[in-house]
Amino acid sequence: LRGLHGIMRRLAAGFLFTLLLAGNVYAEELRIIVAVNGRNLFATLEDNPASRMLYDLMPITVKMRNVYQREMSYTLPGKLPVSKLSANDYSVGDIIYWPHRNSLAIIYRHNGERFRRQNLGHIDSGAEIFKNIGETDVTFAPFVEPNFPKPDL
Repeated sequence: LRGLHGIMRRLAAGFLFTLLLAGNVYAEELRIIVAVNGRNLFATLEDNPASRMLYDLMPITVKMRNVYQREMSYTLPGKLPVSKLSANDYSVGDIIYWPHRNSLAIIYRHNGERFRRQNLGHIDSGAEIFKNIGETDVTFAPFVEPNFPKPDL
């Protein structure tokens, strides 16, 4: 319960922050790591208010469950802002928000179904790892480019 309260506070703060700045600090591509079962998957978030709000909450670890034999899903304790719902085709690796049930989801299999959702981003490769996983902790964290010192030549 304590963790949910913290997430709700962070959702509210992130939403206000996003509204106030209206995207001015997100000029760069938002790269993230999706960590599951000791494996890091790299992803890029789209430039929209829901993605920015999710990014502002990071790092965040949630218990996702396998649903519809297609996706890993977590019901958020608060709403993300929706700017443009899409019902077009989706791809394996898509990270989405389904506002109907307040769900953050990762698509790992395509079954041809169409549904309205807010696209948040896309995992570069490896989303199929979720195919044989039931319920598991998944961490979403900003990807920080390593800053290695330049060698003296």
